[in-house]
Amino acid sequence: MDYLSRQHLPRCIPSLLGAGLHGNDLYPGYHASTPVSRTPQRKSHRRPPVSLRRHPLLDLGDLGGPGGLILAYSTIILLGVVGNSLVIYVVYRFKTLRTVTNFFIANLAVADLLVNTLCLPFTLVYTLLGEWKFGQVLCFLLPYAQGLAVHVSTVTLNVIALDRHRCIVYHLETRMRKDVCFGVIAATWVLSALLASPLAIFREYGTFNLAPGQPIQVCTEKWPGSSTDGTVYSISMLLLQYVLPLAIISFAYARIWSKLRSHMSPAGRNDRHRRRRKTTKMLVTVVGVFAVSWLPFHAFQLATDIDSSVLDMRDFRLLYTLFHVVAMCSTFANPLLYGWMNSNYRTAFTTVFRCDQRMDSVHPEGGRGKGGRGKLDLEAQDVVTNHLNATDL
Repeated sequence: MDYLSRQHLPRCIPSLLGAGLHGNDLYPGYHASTPVSRTPQRKSHRRPPVSLRRHPLLDLGDLGGPGGLILAYSTIILLGVVGNSLVIYVVYRFKTLRTVTNFFIANLAVADLLVNTLCLPFTLVYTLLGEWKFGQVLCFLLPYAQGLAVHVSTVTLNVIALDRHRCIVYHLETRMRKDVCFGVIAATWVLSALLASPLAIFREYGTFNLAPGQPIQVCTEKWPGSSTDGTVYSISMLLLQYVLPLAIISFAYARIWSKLRSHMSPAGRNDRHRRRRKTTKMLVTVVGVFAVSWLPFHAFQLATDIDSSVLDMRDFRLLYTLFHVVAMCSTFANPLLYGWMNSNYRTAFTTVFRCDQRMDSVHPEGGRGKGGRGKLDLEAQDVVTNHLNATDL
C-alpha cells in the first residue's frame, strides 16, 4: 500500500501524497482525485514530498543518514529471506514436519517472504529517492502484491488459531486432511486477493511537476467520488486486517489456554499435553509479536485519519519510517521464535546447516539415515514422531 497515503492496511511503498512542506510555495497541494499530469488548482493537506535528501520534514541524520536506513532495511530483508526460506524448506524437506499446523506456518512464511522481497527493497529505494522509479506496471502490481501478502499473514494467523481451537477445545483429535488444509490455504489467498484488489484498481501513474523543469514520476491512489472514499476503505481495512483478527485470535487462544490449564495435573499430564502447551505458547508469542510490531504503525495511521494536522508534524516522516521499520521486524521474528521455542524446528534448522552430519536427526521419510543411525533423541516434550496429531507441530 501507499506509504504516506491515508490507508491503514500495512503499506510498504511510499505514496507521493501526504507529507506537508512547511513554508515552501514551490510544492502546491495535491489531491488524489486530480490527474497527476496537471498542476492541481486547489489546496489540500496532502502534498508531494521531494527527495528525502532535501526534504525539510526529515533529516536523514535522524535515522543515521542513508547508511542507517540501508542497514536497517537490509538487515530485515536478509533475516527475513533466510529465515522464512528455511521454514518453508524444512516443512517441505522433512516428512515429520508435514502437519496441518506446519503447513499453515509455511504459508505464513511465504507471505512474510513476499513482504521481504516485494516490499522492503522498493520502500528503501523510494524513501531514498523520493520518486517512483519503477514504471507503470509495477505501480499497479506492487501495492497489490504487498497488500495481498499482509492480508495472507493475518488470515493465516486466524486460521491457525481457529484450527487449534477446534482440536483442543472440542477434543477433535482427527487431523484435518491435507487436501482440506491446502483448500483452506488456497481460500486464504483468494480472500486476501479480494481484500487487496482496490489497491490495484484505484491507482494512477503519471508525471507531477514540482516546478518548471522539475518533473517527477508519481504512483498514487485515485479514489472515485468523494475524497473520503479512501479514508472509509482505510478504516475498514484497519478493522478487517488488525482489530477483528486480533479479537478472534485472542478469544481462541484464551479458550485454548483455559482448556489446557483445566486439564493440567500436578505431574504435568503427558507428553502430548506438554507439547500442546508449548506449541500454544509459541503461537501466542507469534501473534503477540505481530500485534505489538504493527500497533505503532496502525495507531499513527489512525491518528492521521482522525486529525490531518498530524501530516504537518515536523517529525512526521521520521516517525512514520521508524514505525514502518518496527512493523517490518515481524517478518523475520517468526523463524527466530520457531527455532527458540520449538525443538522440532530447532533440530530441523540445525540439520540443514549441518547438512553433512546427522541428516537422520529428522527424517524426511521417517526412516533411517544414510549413516544407519536411529533418529536422535529430542526433548521428551518435543519429540518428532510420525504420529503427530492435528494439534502438534
